[in-house]
Amino acid sequence: MILNHLMGLYTHPKEEWHTIEQNHEALKSSLSHILLVALIPVICTFIAATELGWDLGVGDRLFLTQESALLMSGGMYFGLIAGVFALAYLAFWMAKTFDADPSYTQALELASYTATPLFMVGLAALYPAVWFVMVIGLIGLAYSVYLLYTGVPIIMNIPEEKGFIYASSVVTAGLVLLVALMASSVILWSMGFGPMYQ
Repeated sequence: MILNHLMGLYTHPKEEWHTIEQNHEALKSSLSHILLVALIPVICTFIAATELGWDLGVGDRLFLTQESALLMSGGMYFGLIAGVFALAYLAFWMAKTFDADPSYTQALELASYTATPLFMVGLAALYPAVWFVMVIGLIGLAYSVYLLYTGVPIIMNIPEEKGFIYASSVVTAGLVLLVALMASSVILWSMGFGPMYQ
């Protein structure tokens, strides 16, 4: 069932990770979860960019054209999904180093449920003030990292000591992916795919 673990990860994360570990879902369940939850930041930022306008703290609100916002939203959607898959692959790839033997589906479960709070931060874009979105974004990031640290030992079936180092490695890989995503955005913007303002 899509989103069936969402509330549990917010109310009692460790117990919910154990439930996820005991009842591994099919690959299509994790895919459905990612595809659905990744729509939240995409739709909210599209509305913010075209209807509400972004408040940068100085000057007038910034609005994007519908076409530009649609193009950027599509890129954001595929970038978010690709990021989750890349993080899952890195977690799967690093598993042998930490004496874990997960399936790719387990690594994808870990990545998709860990990324969920970051995707939920997209709701903050409905109040499109940069300071507000950044504060909520930091809270979402902190909770995602917490979920990763609590989930790795359980999903990967390894001791907590190794799980801490493993999770730290995954966080580092995630930060590298984030920087790569930002760099690719800058490259695309310099090639003419940047925002067009109203």
